[in-house]
Amino acid sequence: MQSIKLSDHFTVKKLLRFTLPSIAMMIFTSIYGVVDGFFVSNFVGKTPFAAVNFIMPFLMILGTIGFMFGTGGSALISKTMGEGDLEKANRTFSLLTYTVMLCGILFALFGILFLRPIAALLGAEGEMQEHCVTYGRIILAALPFFVLQMAFQSFFVTAEKPQLGLIVTVAAGVTNMVLDALLVGVFPLGLVGAALATAISQCVGGLIPLIYFLRPNNSLLRLTKPSFDGAALLKTCTNGSSELMSNISMSLVGMLYNVQLLHYEGENGVAAYGVMMYVNMIFIAVFIGYSIGTAPIIGYHYGAENDAELKSLLKKSLGLISIGAIGMLLLAFVLAAPLSGLFVGYDGELYELTRNGFFIFSFSFLFAGFAIFGSGFFTALNDGITSAIISFLRTLVFQIAAVILLPLIWQTNGIWISVVVAELMAVAVSALFLFLKRKKYRYF
Repeated sequence: MQSIKLSDHFTVKKLLRFTLPSIAMMIFTSIYGVVDGFFVSNFVGKTPFAAVNFIMPFLMILGTIGFMFGTGGSALISKTMGEGDLEKANRTFSLLTYTVMLCGILFALFGILFLRPIAALLGAEGEMQEHCVTYGRIILAALPFFVLQMAFQSFFVTAEKPQLGLIVTVAAGVTNMVLDALLVGVFPLGLVGAALATAISQCVGGLIPLIYFLRPNNSLLRLTKPSFDGAALLKTCTNGSSELMSNISMSLVGMLYNVQLLHYEGENGVAAYGVMMYVNMIFIAVFIGYSIGTAPIIGYHYGAENDAELKSLLKKSLGLISIGAIGMLLLAFVLAAPLSGLFVGYDGELYELTRNGFFIFSFSFLFAGFAIFGSGFFTALNDGITSAIISFLRTLVFQIAAVILLPLIWQTNGIWISVVVAELMAVAVSALFLFLKRKKYRYF
């Protein structure tokens, strides 16, 4: 099958062919996180399962640097390619890769040193706090490889090798699943086994791409001797600030949700929210994967000043996201009961709480994709400020306001409804920016 180039004209079929590996890559990344939760919940217990979900937002905050450098750097590198300077693109790619690896090492050391006081600050006590520290420290040891894995997910697409990105993700995912089954299901290592399975899989996901790009390869990118470029680093951070903000905000909001659910439902509330977050990761991964897959195409044609292709890409993308959103909602309705049973079927009260919350939560899938793509679209156009504003409002401002206010009216149901309200408001903001910026970027 003929390979697809960033410079091509993209029909709907070609767009799907190019983005499907990125979508599958993000879905698979989410699935192997879900497998972790399944084994901990069913083989280790409800309290360790709640502890994993309680400390995970903090761990993800430290890992967001990989998302920022990957998405922000890909936007800059693809634009540079569109301008015809491949040598500069490779220098930028090398600088960003080595920088994100250094940041991963520093963040890992910080996290390991301060994990216990942070867990205590968030409200974890006694046995739950011990589980948070045990799980978190093992995961943090692999953080440098995790941030590389996240960055390379975007860089593979920019290198016109999205299929390789998918292969690496599958390799890491299978490693995690097999080790989960062995270290938790067969050998009684419990929470330590689950953490080791995840940490080792992240090493696989970060090392394989690093070796690939260090060696001669037939992609557009290769790691070379970098030269310091402060402007490129600043532009990358600006471009990727929306993804950084989005991931940090989601983690902070996740902490707030846990606090609210502890108040209204106790430990059961945190466990129920954990199930929804696992499923949400898989569903949202479709939209994130599509945004990652289209970003280098958008960035390339923007750099090449190909306005007609930019208009075509936006129109086709909005149509595909609309179809996907309706499909996600219907699928969520069908899966609410069986997935709740899969994770927490051993506890009748927890099952009912999870199933009811999942049904309400499902309506958020109708709106989430548009705001995610809107933010990613402006990142690809190298307009990091607009992208960051959309992400900041979607994942932090709207969510926090909703999760604080709505439970005062509807108690626990208000917590689930808050996600839907926040996503709907984010769509309105994305639509407003697309309208306001249409003349500057000429996509309408």
